[in-house]
Amino acid sequence: MTYIYLIIAVAFEVVATSALKETNGFTRLLPSLVTVAGYAAAFYFLSLVLKVMPVGIVYAMWSGAGIVFITAIAWVWFRQSLDLPALLGIGLIMAGVIVINLFSKSVAH
Repeated sequence: MTYIYLIIAVAFEVVATSALKETNGFTRLLPSLVTVAGYAAAFYFLSLVLKVMPVGIVYAMWSGAGIVFITAIAWVWFRQSLDLPALLGIGLIMAGVIVINLFSKSVAH
C-alpha cells in the first residue's frame, strides 16, 4: 500500500499545483478550493508513506514525480514550451527517481 499512497499523494499534488496557476493569486474561488483541498489530501497521503519510509527518500520520489507530471501538464495544458536543457533536466530527475527505487537500500520494498 505504501507505493499506492505515494502515487495518490503525487496525483493530488499535481492536481493542486495545476489548479494553483488558475487561482490568480487566490482571487478565484473554485481553483483556490481545488488547490487547498488537493494539497491537504497530498500531505495526508504523504504522511502515510512517511510512516514506513525515510523522509528524504519519500520527498525525492514525491517531488521528482510531481515535477515531471507538472511539467508535462504545463506543456500540454498551458502550452508552455520546453527547450533542450529543460528536457534534459526532466530526464535527469526521472533517472534519479528510478535509481532511488531500483538501487537504494533506504527504500522499503
